[in-house]
Amino acid sequence: MLEWMAWTLPVAVFFISIVLMLIGMTVWEIRSPTVERKGFLPLRTTRGDRLFIGLLSAAYVNLMFVGLSDKFQAWLSLESEPSVWVSFVLSMGVLAFVMHKG
Repeated sequence: MLEWMAWTLPVAVFFISIVLMLIGMTVWEIRSPTVERKGFLPLRTTRGDRLFIGLLSAAYVNLMFVGLSDKFQAWLSLESEPSVWVSFVLSMGVLAFVMHKG
């Protein structure tokens, strides 16, 4: 059923993290309704808005990393392509930054 996707451990961790974030945000919203605020993003956002923007940003960071990993290997003279765990950590950092400062 799931043969169409390369289900590696990093991919599974990435999607499980997204599901856990959505569950956590739902519980947080029920317990403490959000208020709009203005951060560095050019619009007033709620927590849900920032989560959505952050998840999109995280996905783009992962896609760029996967697309450029062979270039990183050549540029940095690595013996093999860098681990996708690097992109996972970077993307979660971007997500945390958008959630906190956005």
